[in-house]
Amino acid sequence: MRTAHFAADEVGARDLRPTRDPQAGPATRPAGASRVWVLACHREGDNAQMIGLAEALGWPFEVRRIIHRKRVSPRAMLLSATLASVDARRTGELEPPWPDLVIFAYHRNENVARWIREQSGGRTRLVLVGRPWSAGDDLDLIVTTPQLQLAERPNILHNALPLHRITPARLEAAAAEWGPRLRHLPRPFTAVLVGGSSGPYAFDRTAAERLGHEAGAFGREQGGGSLLVTTSARTSRAAAEAVLGGVTGPAHCHRWSPDQTENPYLGFLALADRIIVTGDSISMIAEACATRKPVRLFAFGGGPATMRPEPRRAGRDLRSLRAREFRPRALLYAWYMRLPRWRINRTRDLRLVHRTLVASGRVAWLGEAAAPPTLGPVPGDMARTVRRVSALVPNAPLMAPLAQLVQAAAR
Repeated sequence: MRTAHFAADEVGARDLRPTRDPQAGPATRPAGASRVWVLACHREGDNAQMIGLAEALGWPFEVRRIIHRKRVSPRAMLLSATLASVDARRTGELEPPWPDLVIFAYHRNENVARWIREQSGGRTRLVLVGRPWSAGDDLDLIVTTPQLQLAERPNILHNALPLHRITPARLEAAAAEWGPRLRHLPRPFTAVLVGGSSGPYAFDRTAAERLGHEAGAFGREQGGGSLLVTTSARTSRAAAEAVLGGVTGPAHCHRWSPDQTENPYLGFLALADRIIVTGDSISMIAEACATRKPVRLFAFGGGPATMRPEPRRAGRDLRSLRAREFRPRALLYAWYMRLPRWRINRTRDLRLVHRTLVASGRVAWLGEAAAPPTLGPVPGDMARTVRRVSALVPNAPLMAPLAQLVQAAAR
């Protein structure tokens, strides 16, 4: 089994190496057992949330990357606790001692988490970040956010935004690392965080070109300076070329690649005076907001599934579409979203989060003549989640010091 003891470099696009708050003191590993397993998946946003939660708990933890076969096993679809879909050759063995807690995401890891609990004799507690594929009644806790539209249930914790790993200490360290390397660029800095296509929202070459031009225009309106642009794992090659090709003036551009040796993402967040983020990634939006800097959202897509409501018609006037950004799947998605919610549990409506953040003044749409977003208090989602998770595991004294710090920071 490929295991990372406090070193999970391979699990995501951003810097996902587990860190500890220096004020929390050294971590001690319980004799003969790991306290927490984080089941990493292919989605780096989910991995960042899970590792962030594990770090905030303050317990020793291991990141275990679960690799599944491409073809779904019928056995995995029928049974709730099985490793039938796991690629054993690439993943390795899952062996005792079994953990007290498993934190996981991604629907194909549900079977794996249940299998681990079964091997432990029912002792292991299961915490899912995101949305369950099954009913999820047997999971100890589901940590979710508004766009997933889960029902109110005792084992579901509804947070305002996804969990993240952005802390003042990490931002300070990133600024110290990247500040000297970007010293030659004129201030102020506008960070541009680029995502990719998501569901009905197509981030194609046309949308990417528009982002490059609008980001440059916004920077000039705000007094000039430089753009700090980074793509991500979901940015297609064509979109990356388009957005980077549309950037003019002073800039530092980073194109994400799976074999990259360094990533300036955290440094950009730390050094930016303002941030532009594409609206497809709620995780990147949460991380941008955690810096407590002004944040602008870039909308793309079209039709009834548009991210940003158009004036008066709320995005329903087809004449207002940008023709080259429109995709038929937007209409299909709009039809899908009209189905009664009790009939489906697979919707992901990003607009629910966008509207809340815009209404609160925490973010504004790029291109709108709006006042600078207010830098209100950061939601105490992490502290609330730490309290709920710690209550699941008895005899957990290692959590207490860091949990108190997290709760104090959230006030």
